[in-house]
Amino acid sequence: MQGGSSGIGYGLKYQARCISDVKADTDHTSFITGTLSLREENEVHLLRLSSGGTELICEGLFSHPNEIWDLSSCPFDQRIFSTVFSTGESFGAAVWQIPELYGQLNSPQLERIASLDGHAGKVNCILWWPSGRNDKLISIDEENLFLWSLDCSRKAAQVQSKESAGMLHYLSGGAWDPHDVNAVAATCESSVQFWDLRTMKKTSSIECGHVRNVDYDTRKMHILVTAEDESGIHVWDLRMPKVPINELRGHSHWTWAVTCNPEYDGLILSGGTDSTVNLWFASTTSDELTSGSVVASPSQKLDPLLFSFNDYEDSVYGLAWSSREPWIFASLSYDGRVVVESVKPYLPRK
Repeated sequence: MQGGSSGIGYGLKYQARCISDVKADTDHTSFITGTLSLREENEVHLLRLSSGGTELICEGLFSHPNEIWDLSSCPFDQRIFSTVFSTGESFGAAVWQIPELYGQLNSPQLERIASLDGHAGKVNCILWWPSGRNDKLISIDEENLFLWSLDCSRKAAQVQSKESAGMLHYLSGGAWDPHDVNAVAATCESSVQFWDLRTMKKTSSIECGHVRNVDYDTRKMHILVTAEDESGIHVWDLRMPKVPINELRGHSHWTWAVTCNPEYDGLILSGGTDSTVNLWFASTTSDELTSGSVVASPSQKLDPLLFSFNDYEDSVYGLAWSSREPWIFASLSYDGRVVVESVKPYLPRK
């Protein structure tokens, strides 16, 4: 099933590629996004869905000094977020704070809490501790994985440990295991490496196509989803890592982003350079899905592709589920268009 968007749109001034759910905002369905303009001053937009769910409101607009390549909201403080940015000549990473009374200020300025210095090459992403309040952060560049301790009150971040992936490996991103806070998955060309943060050593890996993005299933242990250039989406049970337990082939070009729903078993979003967002319902076990899923009848055989949103005019790089209303997601295409959708009409019924 495919069709145009019936969602709520919002246009950024410049091109963009990253958007994040503001998980710590328990009173509103909120997202934060940043732009990617080489020549202009970039912007961070704090967006909130209106109480009636009919309008996407810009609650805050802030200047950011450089083009934003990665952005993540702090899971325990709605005013704090991280960015990876490029000056055009080099990459950097920092943690920022939105001013407390930003709605009453004429031109509110972001406060830089800490710079994550020490990276020699291209920084790819920053990962926040996956659940609850903690001072740990991870940053990943092309060759190294850093574990940081962040002190917001002192506006400082210190490297706790650092390890290299090795001369023959180029890291591109990663995800922090929500079921085991000592485990991190790092994407590396044609494999995913698994790291133990206690020893900062690689423990295992899975071989796959050119991986663009990776996400853990927050509801089921051992389940990992990868987005790969030409192979679509693979669902892995890490206890049986030789072959994926499910393969989803739905994008006509590179699959760039993938994210698992925080509440509904087997519900996955993917986006790619074919200007499409796909909504999937895929088995995350080798057996039929059972009572925890959105499908009431496990014996019912379904097409895993529930819906394709295909009226985008540019590549879709950013996807974020709302943790407050998990049937809602935001997508971001490279032309700076944010669209918020509800997936309720496309979920399987009894």
